[in-house]
Amino acid sequence: MKPIYLIELISLAAIWGSSFIFMRIGSPEFGPFLFMALRTFTASLFLLPILYIAKQQKALNGYKLKMLVAGQLNTAIPFVLFGYATLTLAAGTTSVLNATTPMFGAIVAFLWLKQKLSLSATLGLFIGFIGVYFLVFDKVSLGESNIIGPAVAALVASLCYGFSANYTKRYLSGINSVALAAGSQISASLTLIPISLFFLPTRLPSNEAFISVILLGVVCTGIAYIIFFRLIANLGPAKAMSVTYLIPAFGLLWGSLFLDESISQWMIIGCSLILTGVALTTGLLKLGKQPNDLQSKA
Repeated sequence: MKPIYLIELISLAAIWGSSFIFMRIGSPEFGPFLFMALRTFTASLFLLPILYIAKQQKALNGYKLKMLVAGQLNTAIPFVLFGYATLTLAAGTTSVLNATTPMFGAIVAFLWLKQKLSLSATLGLFIGFIGVYFLVFDKVSLGESNIIGPAVAALVASLCYGFSANYTKRYLSGINSVALAAGSQISASLTLIPISLFFLPTRLPSNEAFISVILLGVVCTGIAYIIFFRLIANLGPAKAMSVTYLIPAFGLLWGSLFLDESISQWMIIGCSLILTGVALTTGLLKLGKQPNDLQSKA
């Protein structure tokens, strides 16, 4: 891997790790639908001038329907689900659940693209989901039984990301990363803005919530998605989604530093198991030589 791609991966992990903090701040005040509609709309406003400066406004001609589908899978649906999850879950916990994305990507590739799962990958899925259990068990054991729904929502959002990366690579490969980023945010906005009008807050959100929208839209969405689609194009979906190895570390760090979130031993155990599972699933770790198996692609 070229150094520039490694730098982009680490930068993207730090940016997306911070996104859970902004969701934790803004989503309760705006509500998940309006907050994420504003996020995608802000990102669209940021990306449109860049799209024209890069002269990529016609890059999606002939791909508009596929881009609409991709926008729902990689933006609209998972954004709202994560917005709902952060109403209850800590930013660090949500970021760890997001790390299951490559595992879901491998499952999608196996079921949809008929790519084989090696013994290592199969074991990785098993270990990873045990890690999810430990992560959720930590909260349930403290009497927080209301976290089951939000945890499931975060996992479904991760499934959407895993599906969208494979979908993008198959149907939108070769399209400029700026065009993909802008197209996904615009298509998501077209869906979320009308729906959000039915979920308006009863009182004006705070300045912190508005700042969270702007930072989330410009930095964590506009800039981040340009980097992400560049990585998919240059490294493939499996290696691009390896960014989720690093997101939990940044999510836990930012949550602890800025929101005073505690990090328990169960969270560390769960996070470690999930990341081990992801490493096995994506082929970063392997159990000996498996010449007859094709490593799964996330």
